[in-house]
Amino acid sequence: MKQLLFLLAVLVGSTVSAFANSTDKTDYARPLTIPFPANAPYDPGIATLGKMLFFDPRLSGAQNISCASCHNPSFGWETPVETAIGAANEPLGRHAPTALNGAWGGPFFWDGRAATLEEQAAGPITAEVEMNATFEEVITRLSQVSEYKAWFTKLFPGKGITRDTILQAIATYERTVVSGWSPFDRWVEGDETAIPDNAKRGFDLFVGEAGCAECHSGWNFSDNDFHDIGLGTEDVGREALETGNIRMRHAFKTPGLRNIALRAPFMHAGQLPDLETVILHYATGGIQRESLSPLMITFEPNQRDLDDLVAFMESLTESETILPTPILPAN
Repeated sequence: MKQLLFLLAVLVGSTVSAFANSTDKTDYARPLTIPFPANAPYDPGIATLGKMLFFDPRLSGAQNISCASCHNPSFGWETPVETAIGAANEPLGRHAPTALNGAWGGPFFWDGRAATLEEQAAGPITAEVEMNATFEEVITRLSQVSEYKAWFTKLFPGKGITRDTILQAIATYERTVVSGWSPFDRWVEGDETAIPDNAKRGFDLFVGEAGCAECHSGWNFSDNDFHDIGLGTEDVGREALETGNIRMRHAFKTPGLRNIALRAPFMHAGQLPDLETVILHYATGGIQRESLSPLMITFEPNQRDLDDLVAFMESLTESETILPTPILPAN
């Protein structure tokens, strides 16, 4: 099966909300399937293997950190600190981006330097300041674990444990990391009691006067593009990959907003501590400079507007999370 059916059919209600019309709501309806690439179709065994690898510190040089160390399910698949902490217990330069909904999210990293989840998975494993390992030592280490050796042999006939099969397994698992059903989703389906009136007003502001939907679009609330939103930073962002493109200076990828209430602090370096502060930053229009995105608009929210926008974003949090951590094979 090339696509994993993970949701029931979305039944879009015909009732029009007093705060936002049904067309606006259905623009944010959940998809029915997870998109998997043709060269790496969904396989439950490979996804299970990838989950073990995602949580296994043996993929780091000192065997003291795993992918889940920076992409913690309890914190929206991020970490609750300004910037991620590497294997040497030193802070990194950027906040850990969420691993949620990566199947819809390319390119990856704040600057988009990885085109696929496979490329993305390779980066932290080999980065000296992050997991600080080499694939040679990881392959040797995993090959010494009989259970890993058996599963790689079964799932990747004729290949076994290689750099590519390790990355395919991790990426396959990451594509199954999907935010769960939220009150907002039930409202999209037509249940007018699913979210409170202040969240409905917040959605109306989000797609209207506040201009948030210009970048935070689609079911995952991201255009997967890069924008300078006027934050104080020396990090050139996307311009490091698009040298000379002034619009990409200080530009970072638009993060999705699913489970956003669990993911503080916010922005590419964790500069903003809470959602109200985020809204106030956007309301001011950010630092005025040549690279500033033309989509940055100013508005003057009162306290009710701020509360309503926060209530809306809180409605994007999944109602229930059940994620058993894997039992890792012994040495």
